[in-house]
Amino acid sequence: MKSKLPGLPIPGSTGRGLTVRLFVWVILPIILLLFIATFGSFALHQREMRQMVGVLDERAVQTAASSIAEQLENRAVIIEGLSLMTAEGNLEEDIFPASPSFMSNFEYGFAIFSPDGDILASKNWIITNLPKQLENSLAQSSEKASFSQIYSPSENEQKIIFVTAAATVNAPIMVGAFNPSTLVGNSIEDAFELKEQASISLIDSFGEVLYTSEEDNINRLENFNENRLENQSGFYFIQDNDEKVLAYSAIPNVGWTLILEEPWVDVASPTLTTTLITPLALTPVLLLALLALWFGAKQVVQPLQKLEDRARELAWGDYHKIQESVGGIEEIVLLQNSLIYLAEKVQAANEGLRSYIGAITTGQEDERKRLARELHDETIQTLIALNQQVQLAQVNNKNGDMATRLTEIENISQKTIRDLRRLTQALRPLYLDDLGLVTALKMLVSETEKTNPIEISFQHIGTERRLPPETEMALYRIAQEGLSNILRHSNAKNASLKIDFSPASISITLSDDGVGFTLPENPAGFARSGHFGILGLHERAELIAAKLTITSNPGQGTGVLVVLPAEDPNHLPGK
Repeated sequence: MKSKLPGLPIPGSTGRGLTVRLFVWVILPIILLLFIATFGSFALHQREMRQMVGVLDERAVQTAASSIAEQLENRAVIIEGLSLMTAEGNLEEDIFPASPSFMSNFEYGFAIFSPDGDILASKNWIITNLPKQLENSLAQSSEKASFSQIYSPSENEQKIIFVTAAATVNAPIMVGAFNPSTLVGNSIEDAFELKEQASISLIDSFGEVLYTSEEDNINRLENFNENRLENQSGFYFIQDNDEKVLAYSAIPNVGWTLILEEPWVDVASPTLTTTLITPLALTPVLLLALLALWFGAKQVVQPLQKLEDRARELAWGDYHKIQESVGGIEEIVLLQNSLIYLAEKVQAANEGLRSYIGAITTGQEDERKRLARELHDETIQTLIALNQQVQLAQVNNKNGDMATRLTEIENISQKTIRDLRRLTQALRPLYLDDLGLVTALKMLVSETEKTNPIEISFQHIGTERRLPPETEMALYRIAQEGLSNILRHSNAKNASLKIDFSPASISITLSDDGVGFTLPENPAGFARSGHFGILGLHERAELIAAKLTITSNPGQGTGVLVVLPAEDPNHLPGK
């Protein structure tokens, strides 16, 4: 069998052999386990099902018993409340509740008895005599309601339970009468639905049957095994025509017991029948599994392997290989289309990045060249002139015009200082380190206005707080680059710069009334369209984990908003 596996005509079985391994190590073990589980666990399944039916019946009868206990408690509360009213001397019929919900709890009515057993008042009371059960209950009445033994006027009439309570020893006694069958019936409806072969019964502490749904059970219930009542609830099995599970649960405070009896096989039979026919259902399952294996290998495994190879070529920079179709199901085709789209985006982003890096390098070289030219043509020449004037002052020291020469030297020195300050300010804003971001931005706006025909308003909101030097420098460069873009491209007459310190963030807003432009779909588009300055803004914002938003439309000006969330004291830009 093993020697034939490599030659199976299953798509995807060659090469890495994923399909064969899937069949040998997954499909076959699952089939064997299914057969073992089906044929080897029937007896165990039957035993566990028998136990499970008993547990479920016990829980069901516990639920019904709790419902009966609650209804008994409600009746006791009603009688106790009415007994308090009779203790105050109110024996009129209007003290009895008129609500249908109260009356439904006592189908045989209410009555007020004297301690001697005489009726003082009643409502819907149908008991014409004083049965022994009621007489015993009246004699034992107290402020806490108690329930009598069952009373049945005749063999065919309904059974009656009396509830009695007296507020004090010599006070009138309040009595209510109800049918236990209604009590149990309501509880059964609330708890569960009885099956055809199931029966429910209720017996009191004296072994009398208060209610049963099957009259044939009365003799057996009267001989109910009292030893079972040592526990509050439980179940055991009895042998009748069929083996039955008998579940019981005690009702607290009254000593009653609720009993549920049903053949456990009736509950388990559908499951057992399904278990027996399971082997017959395995044949089409196996065929479907083999068909699914073939389909998966043909339409999923092979295309995924091809797509893996295409993705590997893509990782090495071959952007065209990924466009070759691999086939397969629709989801794989959509996945390949997504990879093609991402490859195009990555390729465009790489091209933009290369252009951006080239522009940065060119800009650095241009800046170095400009700085060298200015230092050579202005600063150095000025220093040479200063040196010459010093020499002339030394030669002409005796001619009397020393003061004039020295004045010229002073003017040249001051010009040199101004030039050097301008150059150093362009290289590094000295105000930023010493006086903070707000002062540096204010000086940036002032110097920009002096040298350019544009009006720039500056606004500072909130209390300034110092940031890490790298963060302050990045924010300053964003504002500086933004103003530079306005001067070079916007043709704006007015611009504004605002910095806002709030508890949650620091934001800088830069806007102008210039010509505006159309925004590309993503930052990489800035490089393709030549907006390297704006791409630089994005890069600087990302380095300090700030969010940069640019809004612009042709003819409507441009707005730049950079928001830096409140930083952790240990925050370092770029981390």
